[in-house]
Amino acid sequence: MVSNIVLVSESGSYKSYLYMDIQYYDALLFPSDGRAPSIVQLMTSPMPNHHAAYTISPSRLPHPEVHMDYIADLGSRAWKYQLVEALDGMNRKFANPYIIFYPTISRDGMPFPINKAIREIQARAFKEEYAWRGNIIIAKYRDNPFSSMIDASMSDFPILKNYFMTHGAPRQA
Repeated sequence: MVSNIVLVSESGSYKSYLYMDIQYYDALLFPSDGRAPSIVQLMTSPMPNHHAAYTISPSRLPHPEVHMDYIADLGSRAWKYQLVEALDGMNRKFANPYIIFYPTISRDGMPFPINKAIREIQARAFKEEYAWRGNIIIAKYRDNPFSSMIDASMSDFPILKNYFMTHGAPRQA
């Protein structure tokens, strides 16, 4: 089934997607404006891959940009991701690790606003040069971040809060 989906963000901009087999997963949104984190629906679509018909669980392309204000209309080229497989001091990896999506290219070329929700979590440990910027989306997965996503929930918040307390954003090249 082919579906054309038009999404309108809170800022009034819209994005149109033409995809087959759209699937949604619950993810956490840390809004940059300081509102409390909440659950959002992370849209995924089949990854364009000619080997997809031969794999047991084909890869899926997430679309966190739908929830990222001021992001350039470049699809997956306007954001990056970081895997969180364990917290500092843990001997074993999480059974269900996390994937943090963060915006990298804004519509106007200006830096994204500092994420106030994460800044508040970091408190005195906050360093502007390592600030998380823009809306941050966090999903959860089993084995492979792009073929086995699962629903996240607010019960994941304490783990993610712990991570953000001690980790700044990845450096941009």
